[in-house]
Amino acid sequence: MGIFDGMMNNASEVDALKVEQEIGELLTSSEQVEHAYKLVRDLFVFTNKRLILIDKQGVTGKKSEYHSVPYKNISHFLIETAGTFDLDAEMKIWISGNSAPIEKTFNKQLNIYKVQSVLAEYVCQ
Repeated sequence: MGIFDGMMNNASEVDALKVEQEIGELLTSSEQVEHAYKLVRDLFVFTNKRLILIDKQGVTGKKSEYHSVPYKNISHFLIETAGTFDLDAEMKIWISGNSAPIEKTFNKQLNIYKVQSVLAEYVCQ
């Protein structure tokens, strides 16, 4: 993903093995990264056990927030597709015990249906 893609807020699927190497210290001994999506500097990481949302902060991106959500705690989720004039797609994820959802916005470069399908695969077991 180039600088121009990042400035335009484009999202893309990234190599799961590379992400696993990058966040290896966060993973349990039996956990593997299966899917990962990058949005500018942030990551959506789907492992075989949980969803990890990584929010890179600051100018350099050295400070990071890691939000770990076990799939069993996701009560429901929705996607809103991009339209003709509204070019952004949105995903909202509700976590048990929280009234406000986690919200992420994606450019229509990323297939929001694919991200939703991956999330549904884990949550709807």
